[in-house]
Amino acid sequence: MKKNTNWLYALGAAFLLTGFYSCKPKNTSDAISGDAAQKVYVAPGKYDEFYNFVSGGFNGQMSVYGLPSGRLLKIIPIFSVFPENGYGYSEETKPMLNTSHGFVPWDDQHHLELSQTNGEIDGRWIFANANNTPRVARVDLTTFKTAEILELPNSAGNHSSPFITENTEYVVAGTRFAVPMDNDNGDVPINTYRKNFKASISFISVDKNSGNMKVAFQLRVPPVDFDLSHSGKGKSHDWFFFSCYNTEQASTLLEVNASQRDKDFILAVNWKKLEEYANHGNGKKEAVQYAHNVYDEKTHSATSTIEKEVTVLDAKDLKDVCYFIPCPKSPHGCDVDPTGEYIVGSGKLAALIPVFSFDKIQKAIADKKFIGNYDGIPVIEYEAALYGEVKKPGLGPLHTEFDGRGNAVTTMFVSSEIVKWNIKDLKVIDREPTYYSPGHLCIPGGDTRKPNGKYVIVYNKITKDRYLPTGPELAQAAQLFDISGDKMKLLLDFPTVGEPHYGQAVAASLIKDKSVKFFDINQNQNPYVTKGEKEAKVIRNGKKVDVYITQIRSHFVPDNIEGIKMGDQVYWHVTNLEQDWDVPHGFAIKGANNAELLVMPGETQSFEWNPEKPGMYPFYCTDFCSALHQEMQGYVRVSPANSNVAISFSTGANLPDTTTAPPLLGK
Repeated sequence: MKKNTNWLYALGAAFLLTGFYSCKPKNTSDAISGDAAQKVYVAPGKYDEFYNFVSGGFNGQMSVYGLPSGRLLKIIPIFSVFPENGYGYSEETKPMLNTSHGFVPWDDQHHLELSQTNGEIDGRWIFANANNTPRVARVDLTTFKTAEILELPNSAGNHSSPFITENTEYVVAGTRFAVPMDNDNGDVPINTYRKNFKASISFISVDKNSGNMKVAFQLRVPPVDFDLSHSGKGKSHDWFFFSCYNTEQASTLLEVNASQRDKDFILAVNWKKLEEYANHGNGKKEAVQYAHNVYDEKTHSATSTIEKEVTVLDAKDLKDVCYFIPCPKSPHGCDVDPTGEYIVGSGKLAALIPVFSFDKIQKAIADKKFIGNYDGIPVIEYEAALYGEVKKPGLGPLHTEFDGRGNAVTTMFVSSEIVKWNIKDLKVIDREPTYYSPGHLCIPGGDTRKPNGKYVIVYNKITKDRYLPTGPELAQAAQLFDISGDKMKLLLDFPTVGEPHYGQAVAASLIKDKSVKFFDINQNQNPYVTKGEKEAKVIRNGKKVDVYITQIRSHFVPDNIEGIKMGDQVYWHVTNLEQDWDVPHGFAIKGANNAELLVMPGETQSFEWNPEKPGMYPFYCTDFCSALHQEMQGYVRVSPANSNVAISFSTGANLPDTTTAPPLLGK
């Protein structure tokens, strides 16, 4: 009878989750106020007030929008190849996608986190997670380019990531899937989950000047599934809080088997004490393999190094580091208010929002108010840690951010709304419908000590009837609400690139004036740089041919090349000589089976080309650069392998060999 009940519950839950997808929220007639258009209008030539960085989900990239306009400004390739600019195709960027599994040209990018100093956004970097092949990336916000990618050992499903401490001392990453560890035998029966599967939390140190990342140590924890997390602030600075589910340790049909208990957990970790233990040699070294990929803007190229060791500390051996706090079942979010006192849990299947008190948690630990332990980790009494509960906030509470005025805003996935409530008295203040099934939300600085409570951006999974239909799959969306007053007001919705899981927003003034406008050609240390047209050349070394070619408005040097033969491995090393802002040049050649290149001013990029048959191959600039952009083109001649055609190259020297040019019209 119990199994039947479980199945009925699952079917009922599925009905709720799917039924709300296609139903409009109630009372939507006045959802958009009359002055909404005026509030989001950004006049031609004017800048947006905020950057909004949005995860791309299954496309592996990050997109950048201006707010309040919702205009798409840029797509930043991180974990997936990107034909638009040759990321992952050029020889300089291929190493960025290297892993211990080899070259992996795709991933599932869910969460983003802006770097902080003293608990406030500092505008230097933004970190991104790769969910599938576990990785964490750092994007440099002076260039809006991926600067570093670090693979994570002993990890699977890097979903609980990348969340940071108040001064970006660490980027912290939990695992969604428990698995046998990398140096264990993974060829075990799945039903030995409780015996052979484990989970880990990675603490990645960040150099405060360069931003360079390193896996400092890992915490071995029970085999549960970790979800969203946040660090403490102020008084709770030394702590990190993780939501986790599947405390049943099920390996199949989790929608039923991982929903058996009324409560799962929030894991509280004292990372400062953990750091002390690691620094004093309490961890053990484990043999692993993981890639560390770094892009150097001096050489405009990346290197990939395979690391082979990691320091691991086991939570069971550290009696004063980890504590479980019961939380309504299947929590998906764990958020900390700007004061660091209140920790908000979100049970997806609960009809309330629990709010825990940091002070009460500390007192419960001191007084040993435990109800037992879970895999060797003490479990604090629910009431002993609880500040209070927000009653009947809505259906399917997921994520919470804070407005800096003592209020919180939470998404309700099932009832398709956002709800504003007061942190102190836990009373609901306002609610507004969203379209539809919101997941994450973002208040600029809403997870920091200093939120900017002007807007909230809500990232929606479903957009039925919001946009023109585009076949079986519809656009996904973000919606912008004004939260500066007592009532929240929907101002705008706009389609997004990929699936918008999570976003971060920051005042544009913190970033825009630091933006790199071009790369100094004199500082270009790429080994294949051509710093002037006189240095352009084509060099044969056996079957390898290196073409050192320059670009400037509106020609290539050289633009006529002969002597390439079948079987040659040709490398085009393209240097953009421009020293002006926003003058990239593209490069593409007929028959190239990888991608084009998009080369920034002062930069060098390379790609490999293997011609398939003898013939004449045009090449050209793909990025409009001047009135004579169409004239920016050239030819390369490919001859049979046994040809005696020697390497030659020129620009402007090869005139037609006909004695008489075709007559002009009218002459």
